[in-house]
Order: sequence, then C-alpha cells, then structure tokens
Amino acid sequence: MHRRLASYGVIVRDGQILLAHWHDRGRSGWTLPGGGTDPGEDPIDGVVREIWEETGYHASIDRLLGIDSHIIAGRDRLEPGKTPMQSVRIVYEASIVSGELRNERGGSTDEARWFDLDEISALRTVSLVDMGLRLHTERPANGHLRPVRAAH
Repeated sequence: MHRRLASYGVIVRDGQILLAHWHDRGRSGWTLPGGGTDPGEDPIDGVVREIWEETGYHASIDRLLGIDSHIIAGRDRLEPGKTPMQSVRIVYEASIVSGELRNERGGSTDEARWFDLDEISALRTVSLVDMGLRLHTERPANGHLRPVRAAH
C-alpha cells in the first residue's frame, strides 16, 4: 500500500477563508492550500512551501488543528487500477505573514481566492474544506485534539 503525507493550512481573516482551486485528471474543486510533503520534509515546512506555491503568500503556522487518515481504494484513485493508498492529512491553522495573492502556474491548482465564509456552502469544495473549517471553529479552548473523520 502506498502512503501519502500531506499538510494543509486553514487561513481565515476578516470573515474570509483562503482557498485554492485544485484540478487533476478531470477532477476539480476548491480546497485548502497545501499538499503533499516531499520525502524527508517536515510537515510544517511542507505546508508553508505549498501555501506559497499555490497562493503567493508567505505563512506562519499558528497551531495544529487535527490529523485525518483514510484509505483510498485502488479503483477510486486518480489513476484507477493502482494499489490502495493511505492518505494522511495534517491540518494547521495558519496566518499570512507577507506576499501578494497570485495563482499557481503549472501545478495542481490554477487559482487562489479569498471567499466570505458564508459563500462556502455554494462552492464545489473537497471534503477537506468542511473538515478544516469545523476544526477551526470547534477546537476546544483547552487545546486538546479530538479525533477527525472526514466524510469520504
């Protein structure tokens, strides 16, 4: 079984959330900025790099929100017929430090945009967005993590 480690940032400011439009092999949707970590790369360094690549912003990581792990059957992968894959997604709360909004070129996303939080339900989003927003808004004050289960 293949394993993919990825890290993502929930970036909310002034009632808006920063999302990236993912597209790959005929599938697409709005997602949290982030993605796969490189071999040997720390997940925090990975999410900071991915946020910059996909949005043009330099970010700081404020806190860990949660970790999601699920198995993707071979038939459901982007390349059907491959072996099953365990997807481990680390979700952080992040803040913008500097930079200017821009779209990624030649990557897995083609647009980055700020959305009002009340617009999210009308967008075509991946399940990660709902999970990230839930973790962002429901995190207990004591800072203890709760188990995460995304709808698949």
